[in-house]
Amino acid sequence: MTQEIEIEYKNLLTKSEFDRLLTSLPFPEEAKSQTNHYFETKDFSLKRHGCALRIREKEGSFTLTLKEPHSTGLLETHDVLTNEQAASWMNGKPIYAEKTARQLDEKGIYVDELVYYGSLTTHRRELAYGDVLLVLDDNTYSSKTDYELELEAASEKAGQTAMQQLLDQYQIEQRETPNKIQRFFAAKFNDGAAEQSD
Repeated sequence: MTQEIEIEYKNLLTKSEFDRLLTSLPFPEEAKSQTNHYFETKDFSLKRHGCALRIREKEGSFTLTLKEPHSTGLLETHDVLTNEQAASWMNGKPIYAEKTARQLDEKGIYVDELVYYGSLTTHRRELAYGDVLLVLDDNTYSSKTDYELELEAASEKAGQTAMQQLLDQYQIEQRETPNKIQRFFAAKFNDGAAEQSD
C-alpha cells in the first residue's frame, strides 16, 4: 500500500507499567526488532510542516515513510527501498523515491536537502485486542531507553475508548506522549532544541 491513514494513540510507560501489561495480557513472549532511521533538513522544514520522515529497517527490508497531518490521524506515504538505496540515504546521499518525493515537493522540500540524524531501535510486541491492535514497545536511542503503549484503531472513537479502558484497568497514568521522532530529537539535542518535543 502506497498511502494509508493511521489512527493511533500512545502512552509512555514506566518499566513497572510495561512489565504489568506484558505479564497481564497475552503478548508474544518474543519481541520483534525494528530500527527507524530519521531524516530532516538542517533548518527542520519537515517539523515546521508537522511532518516526519524515516526509513524503517525490519527483517532485512527497508521502507521510506513520510508522515504528515491529516484530518483523522496521519497520512503515511511509503516507498520500498533496496538495501543499496537505504545505505545511500544513510550515507548522506538520499535517492529520489517517487511517492514520498512527490509529497515533499508539494511542500517545497527537496530530497537533496535531507540529512540523516540517527536511529531508534524498537523491540515490539503486538496483540489483537477486541477491534484494536495493541503495541508494546521498548525503545533505545541516544543511550536512553523508554517504554510505550500504542493502540491502533479503525476510528478515533474506538481508539479513545479502548485506550482509556486499558489505562483505567491497569492503573496507568495518562501521560503526554510525543511521538518517537520527537523524543529522538529531544534526546539528541539534550533539550537544547526543546522545540523538537512540542
